[in-house]
Amino acid sequence: MKDAVRIRLEPLGTSFEVRRGTPLRDVLFAHGVEFPCGGRGRCKGCRVRLIHGSLPLTPEQERMLTAEETAAGWRLSCQCFAENDLTLEMAQWEASILTDESTFAFIPRRGLGVAVDLGTTTIVAQLLDLETGNVLAVRTGLNPQARYGADIMSRVGFAVADNGHSTLVETIRRHVGKTVRELLDAAGKPAALLTEIVIVGNTVMHHLFCDLDVEPLSHYPFESPTLGTQTFRGSDLGWESAADVLVEFLPCIGGFVGSDILAGVHAKGLHESSELTALIDLGTNGEIVLGNRDRLLCCSTAAGPAFEGARIHMGMRAATGAVAEIAVRDGKMICHVLGNVAPRGICGSGLVDAVAAALDLGLVRPTGRLANAGSSLSLCPPVKISQTDIRELQLAKGAIAAGVRMLLQDFGASQAEVSQVHLAGAFGNYVNIASAVRIGLMVFEPEQIQPAGNTALLGAKMALFGDRSALARLAGRIQHRSLSEKKDFQDIYVEEMMFPPGGES
Repeated sequence: MKDAVRIRLEPLGTSFEVRRGTPLRDVLFAHGVEFPCGGRGRCKGCRVRLIHGSLPLTPEQERMLTAEETAAGWRLSCQCFAENDLTLEMAQWEASILTDESTFAFIPRRGLGVAVDLGTTTIVAQLLDLETGNVLAVRTGLNPQARYGADIMSRVGFAVADNGHSTLVETIRRHVGKTVRELLDAAGKPAALLTEIVIVGNTVMHHLFCDLDVEPLSHYPFESPTLGTQTFRGSDLGWESAADVLVEFLPCIGGFVGSDILAGVHAKGLHESSELTALIDLGTNGEIVLGNRDRLLCCSTAAGPAFEGARIHMGMRAATGAVAEIAVRDGKMICHVLGNVAPRGICGSGLVDAVAAALDLGLVRPTGRLANAGSSLSLCPPVKISQTDIRELQLAKGAIAAGVRMLLQDFGASQAEVSQVHLAGAFGNYVNIASAVRIGLMVFEPEQIQPAGNTALLGAKMALFGDRSALARLAGRIQHRSLSEKKDFQDIYVEEMMFPPGGES
């Protein structure tokens, strides 16, 4: 029996060989298959359809998949191994990852620099000419750690409970090093011209890249003693082609509020504003900063992955085949599918639109219950949302809205006193603001809210040119609030889970 087996992916038309017995999750992630639950067989996000070959059913698959699904050849790839030649059907898609093209004032100097926004799901890196400020090359992609868990806490769980800390550290360091080489190659620049690299990310990404213990972040009170700037040389990270380059991971603010938020505050100038402003980053872990030049408060909320399509029955990232927008015309929902192809799932912005439209049409009650007492609501076949999906959105939006209310209370201000709300990140850039207000995700008026793009990447680029010690001082100025310590948080959270009744926003 030969040691290698061949895998063919349709409709990609891609074929490759792997060693017999290789776990499918080790090879399919690079081809777009996602593993929201970290490969534990607890969701159906990694489904592929077997066309040729054999993939025996496991107890986990029999529990998660219906008899009709297994008969049609569907399998959970996280539970399968390549023991024979396989042909698998998977949907082909191209994901859109938010970069940054903003301009800003800077003091020129010689050399090249790289700014990296290291996210839980995606990674964006740009190579800059430090003399002109021009972006010479851009690289985007999925965070390869995602095969061990789609959200922050599953990633932490793999590091702590599954003894996967070193695996996660090595995986992300190797990937960022590879990305830096690709940037230089794309720009046709020698590594000798690269002088420094600035990285920003949430607290867990900060710890996993810097090889810091994430165990304190796995339990209450979710605080770590090592939040400061971490400095390396490329050689410390195993980067032979950039051995002498200075690498700095900027400091975190506290808890789950990382340097990506610090970079956003810096980029949007909250700390210099005379008016009360806010920065909200909507994601698996929603972060909120509120303040002005006199005082800055921040908090994080465990919003869950609903905004990114995870834990949603037919959820997916904002990519080809995703229902991303829904409008109401003549009393009917009209779906827009990314890529102008047949719908195959729904992303976070589509989910928010769907529930907003359903509320306006009377198909969903303010309590979140489906009005027809059914178990699901059809959008555009085969895509539908379930009662459980609506509950997941309620949990996510309730956490964000409650966090905003708590910070406003601490500041002694009303929502009307906030001059502008910067909505950061990919989801914030694409979500329909009117829909976000309609479901109560945003407690502000639409005119107060402004999509801000990738403020983390912009702030990282600005840090390449600025005084990074000033950023450390800024981090020290921002007061972190632990919502779980607030005695009325749970009551406010439950209140905010309700959807606004018709005619209100």
